[in-house]
Amino acid sequence: MRRPKLVLAVLSLTAFALALSACAPGEPSPGTSSVIAPVTESANDLQGATVDLIVGQVLNIDTGDLAVDSYEGEVADPAVAEFVQGGDDGSATFNPGVRALAEGTTTVTMTNQDGGIQPLEFTVEVSAG
Repeated sequence: MRRPKLVLAVLSLTAFALALSACAPGEPSPGTSSVIAPVTESANDLQGATVDLIVGQVLNIDTGDLAVDSYEGEVADPAVAEFVQGGDDGSATFNPGVRALAEGTTTVTMTNQDGGIQPLEFTVEVSAG
């Protein structure tokens, strides 16, 4: 009578091990996507800088004391990256940013409509990851 209990215990441990391995980090399951954490930089630190991103990643730009919607941006190569306007929808405030679209290098120029602030220019290098 001990053999059925042993078989049951082994099967239970095997099922438990399989369940744990399903939770282990690694490749996303089919039909799911992985989330790429954004890179956050202060607008004050971006002048002349180079920011490395991977395709699908976002540069989140902290505008400090300036309004998040006061910046406009232009990307030299829109196939590589796109500027994302900052704003406030009443329930949340969103910083401006740059979204990496494809491998390559491009420059980004941001201007502030509040005036008196020189254009902010920096480079974005996008890799496949």
